[in-house]
Amino acid sequence: MKTEKNILVAFILNLFFSVIEFIGGAITGSVAIVSDSIHDFGDAMSVGVSYFLEKKSKKKPDNHYTYGYLRYSVLGGVITTIILITGSFLVIYNSILRIVDPTDINYDGMLILAIFGVIINFLAAYFTREGDSINQRAVNLHMLEDVLGWIIVLIGAVVMKFTDISIIDPIMSIGVALFILISSFKNLKEVLNIFLGKTPEEINMDHLHEHLMEIDGVLDVHHMHIWSMDGVNHYATLHVVTDNDGKVIKSLIREELMEHGIGHVTIEVENPEEMCEENECSIKSSNVGHHHHHHH
Repeated sequence: MKTEKNILVAFILNLFFSVIEFIGGAITGSVAIVSDSIHDFGDAMSVGVSYFLEKKSKKKPDNHYTYGYLRYSVLGGVITTIILITGSFLVIYNSILRIVDPTDINYDGMLILAIFGVIINFLAAYFTREGDSINQRAVNLHMLEDVLGWIIVLIGAVVMKFTDISIIDPIMSIGVALFILISSFKNLKEVLNIFLGKTPEEINMDHLHEHLMEIDGVLDVHHMHIWSMDGVNHYATLHVVTDNDGKVIKSLIREELMEHGIGHVTIEVENPEEMCEENECSIKSSNVGHHHHHHH
């Protein structure tokens, strides 16, 4: 609930502010401010999308989505990030035009706007700081960028007021846009890894396999698959060969996986007699992670 409310507050603040900012930027003639308002408006839109998707992601699993709706939150992150990336390219394009063809800027108006900008975006960043979903992190990233962007604009406005070098304005825009691009691509990579079913970063398959093999009574572990629904909730399925009581083994395995942050586990128990034929096993237990070794 908290996450949603925070996202909503950020949405309202951002939307309200981007309109004021667009008008202010147009009046003061600052491309940094106009392009920032477009970026802020994009943020507001994506935050709005995030809000609905975050709300949807809280729905319980049903017959249509047996895994639940967590991925909707991740989708929010994708959309938000793509909007940001597009916005950044637009900003860079406009700034380059400005460098080629400079115009007059009202520095005082720019200063006042920048002070406003820092305050409002700081509030929005403050409201979205506590969040555990990738979606909320994407939203918070926006807000922090906005604060940073405005602090830069503020400094720029002060410098320009005293030096009258108006080219500082578009150069600042480009700087902010590049910063946003870099963080957006990082975010996008994280989100795509989830959709591609990549093993979560913090889980080392070899290490985990060793730990499971150390459990008393576990003869073999294979067909181990680990993925994440939303970057927070991890799932695992695996086959375990044991000659002990399956119940005991299963609870020990669940405990071990719980320690690695994997809360949703499906275990197939096999007797030594029915041991998976080596050639049928897609990932042979003996070399479950050989191709990972060069990563460490």
